[in-house]
Amino acid sequence: MKTIPTLLILLTALAGHAQESIKWPQHKKAAIVLTYDDALVSQLNVAVPQLEAAHLKATFFLTGDIDPATIPRWRKLGKRGFELANHTIFHPCLSTDDNPVHSENYTPYSMIREIEVMNHFLYAVDGKTNRTYAYPCTETTAGGKDYVDSLRKFNQIKYARGGGDASDFITDFKRLDPMLVPSFGVEDNTTGAQLIAFVKKVQQAGGMGVLMIHGIGGDYITISAKAHQEMLDYISKNKNELWVPTFQQAMDYIKQANKPFGPVGRVTAKAERLNPIKPKTPPAKAQKTTGV
Repeated sequence: MKTIPTLLILLTALAGHAQESIKWPQHKKAAIVLTYDDALVSQLNVAVPQLEAAHLKATFFLTGDIDPATIPRWRKLGKRGFELANHTIFHPCLSTDDNPVHSENYTPYSMIREIEVMNHFLYAVDGKTNRTYAYPCTETTAGGKDYVDSLRKFNQIKYARGGGDASDFITDFKRLDPMLVPSFGVEDNTTGAQLIAFVKKVQQAGGMGVLMIHGIGGDYITISAKAHQEMLDYISKNKNELWVPTFQQAMDYIKQANKPFGPVGRVTAKAERLNPIKPKTPPAKAQKTTGV
């Protein structure tokens, strides 16, 4: 009669081992990945100086809005260890999202083709071929059809970031889908205290938290420069516990540490599939090919 309790104990131990937190580099306790979307000028003018003063790196998901005035600045960032990543050329989203380019007019193939061309643009900026991706408006459909598997099949992208909220961070790395990595979609007027609270949750859980940020002190979906600085100050003070890689660096590390690595689903703090968040661009931006 002792067989059943013993078996239950063994299965419980195995289950706990399967979800054991990953061992981060340099004995860090958790990983924080800072990502910035849409190639916004406020990122160059505000976020980058703050990041460099704190000696932190980040990932910038760029669109076709890069231009002759900003491309030299993005190129310099690429040379200084920041990641320049793919966010499509025209940022297509559902027509309900107040974006000028509508994803209903796309097919999975045309979306993949646009991603491929944006990769070529980015190669002209930084000379790199390996690229990560963020879904525009965190939506994974084109013409009403999911294109995640197409993205995986055509091998244009190594890893892809999705959306989420402040409860979405990764602790179960064995079930993480590299093409659907969740993130905390930072909304308008998020405070420094709220940003720090997210970092602390990830830190305590020993997981990885990805932040999706747009405007800093300007542009849209904006947080204040003060709030951004407060978050970076907290991260800097806790560098002994927090690893702050680029998105590609983090995912490369997880892939190496967690083989086999495949599309077996993904688990977040809520242990369920994310509902894409769809923050809207302000009317003043409606004529541009940017958005969330």
